[in-house]
Amino acid sequence: MFIAKLLLAITIQMPTLPYASNTLEPVISEQTVNIHYGKHLQGYVNTLNGLIKGTEYENKTLEELVKTAPEGPLYNNAGQILNHKLYFEQFKKPTENNRPEGKIAELINKSFGSFDAFKVEFAKASTTLFGSGWAWLSQDKDGKLVITKETNAGNPLRKGLNPIFGMDVWEHAYYLDYQNKRADHIAAAWQIVDWKVVESRLK
Repeated sequence: MFIAKLLLAITIQMPTLPYASNTLEPVISEQTVNIHYGKHLQGYVNTLNGLIKGTEYENKTLEELVKTAPEGPLYNNAGQILNHKLYFEQFKKPTENNRPEGKIAELINKSFGSFDAFKVEFAKASTTLFGSGWAWLSQDKDGKLVITKETNAGNPLRKGLNPIFGMDVWEHAYYLDYQNKRADHIAAAWQIVDWKVVESRLK
């Protein structure tokens, strides 16, 4: 009975890594994935479950928490869990000349002129964000794609946008592999984006 009650109290689960931890090499090393996913993300999950236990937030979904939690530890940890869930689920084994196709390609072309133009704009957002945070590709209420920069644990969901692709520019996401060369990390990451997953997030 005690075990059952304990399990029920854990409302936020650790997102599942959908591939082996060495799948993204050499773009992102196994060591980075193990630390980033296994240590940082697990820490956010553990902390959030401790924060919401016995509160009005205990039975809310992760998305509801990101939308409604007050600024501070609750929002920061919920935001980072959702951010990392979207982040790790959007990758696959590296592929040369990896480009979007179908509907997501059409929307990127419509919103930015071309995929190459989009990459330039997204890289600019990623590299000019001061400090730690995220660069996002999202849909606005009219279905148009927009790029935003969010500090720390920020997620576009908070602003009424639908996040479909995000790049983590906290140093723990790339420092072991690229040291301080954030731009090199962003440039390499295009090889591992699973555009079918990104497209599946469109509304």
